[in-house]
Amino acid sequence: MDPDTIKKDSWKTFLLLSYQSLGVVYGDLGISPLYVFKSTFADDIHHSETNEEIFGVLSFVFWTLTLVPLFKYVFVVLRADDNGEGGTFALYSLICRHAKVSLLPNRQVADEALSTYKLEHPPEQKNSSRVKMVLEKYKLLHTALLILVLLGTCMVIGDGLLTPAISVFSAVSGLELSMSKEHHQYAVIPITCFILVCLFALQHYGTHRVGFFFAPVVLIWLLCISALGIYNIFQWNPHVYQALSPYYMFKFLKKTGKDGWMSLGGILLCITGSEAMFADLGHFSYTAIQIAFTFLVYPALILAYMGQAAYLSMHHDNSSQIGFYVSVPGVVLEIQFKTWVWPTGSAPALGSLWLSAAKLILVHSQGETVRWPVLIIAILASVVGSQAIISGTFSIINQSQSLGCFPRVKVVHTSDKIHGQIYIPEINWILMILCIAVTIGFRDTKHMGNASGLAVMAVMLVTTCLTSLVIILCWHKPPIVALSFLLFFGFIELLYFSASLTKFREGAWLPILLALFLMTIMYVWHYATIKKYEFDLHNKVSLEWLLALGPSLGISRVPGIGLVFTDLTSGIPANFSRFVTNLPAFHRVLVFVCVKSVPVPYVPPAERYLVGRVGPATHRSYRCIVRYGYRDVHQDVDSFESELVGRLADFIRYDWVRTNDADSCIEDDGSRSVASSGECRLTVIGNVAFSGTPAYEMEESLQPASVSLGFPTVESITDVIEMEPISGTKRRVRFAIDDESETEIDTRSDTDMQLQEELEELLAAQQSGTAFILGHSHVRAKQGSSLVKRLAINVGYNFLRRNCRGADVALKVPPVSLLEVGMVYIV
Repeated sequence: MDPDTIKKDSWKTFLLLSYQSLGVVYGDLGISPLYVFKSTFADDIHHSETNEEIFGVLSFVFWTLTLVPLFKYVFVVLRADDNGEGGTFALYSLICRHAKVSLLPNRQVADEALSTYKLEHPPEQKNSSRVKMVLEKYKLLHTALLILVLLGTCMVIGDGLLTPAISVFSAVSGLELSMSKEHHQYAVIPITCFILVCLFALQHYGTHRVGFFFAPVVLIWLLCISALGIYNIFQWNPHVYQALSPYYMFKFLKKTGKDGWMSLGGILLCITGSEAMFADLGHFSYTAIQIAFTFLVYPALILAYMGQAAYLSMHHDNSSQIGFYVSVPGVVLEIQFKTWVWPTGSAPALGSLWLSAAKLILVHSQGETVRWPVLIIAILASVVGSQAIISGTFSIINQSQSLGCFPRVKVVHTSDKIHGQIYIPEINWILMILCIAVTIGFRDTKHMGNASGLAVMAVMLVTTCLTSLVIILCWHKPPIVALSFLLFFGFIELLYFSASLTKFREGAWLPILLALFLMTIMYVWHYATIKKYEFDLHNKVSLEWLLALGPSLGISRVPGIGLVFTDLTSGIPANFSRFVTNLPAFHRVLVFVCVKSVPVPYVPPAERYLVGRVGPATHRSYRCIVRYGYRDVHQDVDSFESELVGRLADFIRYDWVRTNDADSCIEDDGSRSVASSGECRLTVIGNVAFSGTPAYEMEESLQPASVSLGFPTVESITDVIEMEPISGTKRRVRFAIDDESETEIDTRSDTDMQLQEELEELLAAQQSGTAFILGHSHVRAKQGSSLVKRLAINVGYNFLRRNCRGADVALKVPPVSLLEVGMVYIV
């Protein structure tokens, strides 16, 4: 294909993605003009005849939008992606892969062989390696980093609670200009609550069902506020562009002093939704988000704020009704094309840019023909913006759950075609109840804005801190670069954050209280999960114990497959020994299954299963490690069971071929692999089609693409062999009877018979049925523990465990196939 055609098609793709990103990414940011000026002038400062306040606020809005969303996010933070994924956990995942700071259990060095576990290895700076050494040395810093990530997560959840409330309430409050005050106060709250109930009630259908009109709604809204901004600028104050100078910020602070600083808590609302650009990076691309924001969203927002400021600079009589809708004219759409004659001086660049397209003047008339359409579009845009943050809340809770930092909840995947669209029923209804409670309890934009502003700035501060670490550890830049980034943007965000904290009693207490509550839940769950893993690790039994079980001890093998779920990647879990002790029988085919999370967003299906033997081949015991990324979709039990059996069959075929001339438990150098545990090497079994048994003529449709030996786990040393299919590559292996001795032929025939026998036993076991053996744990703090630990474990964790989804529900295990083994963990 012609290079010019390819380049043209790529730009078409970028433009299409940019258009689609409007509805998903920019809904929250695009509706901020509804409430920024109203929240800013709610209490601390007042609109005066000199216009110093309104111009100062406009200058702050302009530079805040320029520095934070444009410079920080578009040009820096969006580049810190994790295999194309963004968000708080993406940054944490990057840091954990480049430095040993993760607190996740059952880590394996073998995970570093994953294709998505890519590391950049430019020459490290001496100071960068020093920072890395300090981080890795002190476990307290590991905990502090995790708490920082959990804080950002909790604030994102808080934003998911507050954004729908303030967005829909601000949009519906436009009715106040068309109704009397007595009727207005009884109409806005019920209408807002009704819209919120409908919004949350429709979540289970998924975004893809209604997502097709999200982008057009946001596009129409952005064009609408741009047109209104241009109209207000030309109609009321063409010189408002002068207020973009930083001089007006200093003039504003000089006049208003402490009150002006406190009013920054309202100004910061102009950047709500900026974090969505990074969090939703995985759905689009860096270039698409950059194009959409730089060339459409950013100029539209600047024009909208300039238009409101231009209108307010000429209207001081209704300062008590400062808001978006007062600047919307009651007009009839009558378009006149004429040339605007600017006063003495050159026309501003921004104005001339938009005037070059069309000279558009809206002429006043009687009635409110425009105000009602604007109100309807604003309500639709607020719903789209709320939908985006609700979906983001579901996503980050699912990521937290995958990394063992959140109690298990039911996750419903609403789309089979679009990856990552999920719905969590429990969280959805809790958010709805809290949203309605916030709307009824606060009843005004001021308190909602104070609460939302603090949550937004807390998330941005966390992102700034984590990005600074990424600059040092992952990009290997000098520490002075990361420090400059941290100090510059951290100072801006701390300025706004401090202003939000002054509004603690006026609404800002809500996200703080919510974050403390959620962080307590998440940290207690994570702490108890780690302690349970350590208990399992110290109480696992040896392979010799398993191999000694037999008829002489009264132990029998029953038909079927037994899947023993454990967090251990080696050794025999204590819950299985307890199971055999109480019920002296286990299945003919035994599989120890470890479903683990890896600090990568996705694990390719071909690299998901690590399979190996536990003991000799005649024991029919296997270990299977199933690896998922923090954004991966976990399989349902039916497909998991059938795929697991298929991977076991592939492994058996491969293992017998591999061990035709050598013992499968012997390494290439002849030494015993994992002598302590007696386990054989683990093999990455992907989409590999082993068909037929080795015969005198055999065709194989694949070759080993790479072999990686000697990857140690946390507890032991295990070999990993990667098998990758090579498309289009076939090899034919011919075994000539005349060239082989009778001994070799007999050995090969014995191997074929043993292979066939093992596969037949696996098939017969599958037909007999599969049992899922899970531990039913009760955790207690050991004697002598502190009061805080006893409360956290005995009360907090056990309450959460009893009231959240069990492991069997999370794995969707049918009750008829479930065997639970009671275990008491003393931690």
